[in-house]
Amino acid sequence: QVQLVESGGDLVQAGGSLRLSCLASGRTMRGYTMGWFRQAPGKEREFVAALWWTTGTTSYADSVKGRFTISRDSGKNTAYLQMSSLKVEDTAVYYCAAGPTWPLNTPRSWGQGTQVTVSL
Repeated sequence: QVQLVESGGDLVQAGGSLRLSCLASGRTMRGYTMGWFRQAPGKEREFVAALWWTTGTTSYADSVKGRFTISRDSGKNTAYLQMSSLKVEDTAVYYCAAGPTWPLNTPRSWGQGTQVTVSL
């Protein structure tokens, strides 16, 4: 079982940037997909971005393409979500997730979530 711990959530002004981190433990992430999902108040959880660890292949939701970048540091077993040009509608709890499939339709592991709040 993979354990995931997110960090980096914060309050930021619209147009600003933020980087989230997700530290994985329990196994190497090679052969796994790591991804980010988010859930805003009153809304369902939605996919944000994913990365196939072995090849570095990435996928993004249309709403964040060109603004967010997912990356990994294999030596640290850590994935990152670099968020730029943040909008108020990006406000949500961001969850890291992982699983052995691509795309990441049914993650096996979830982090506890980290709050991102974007203000005007």
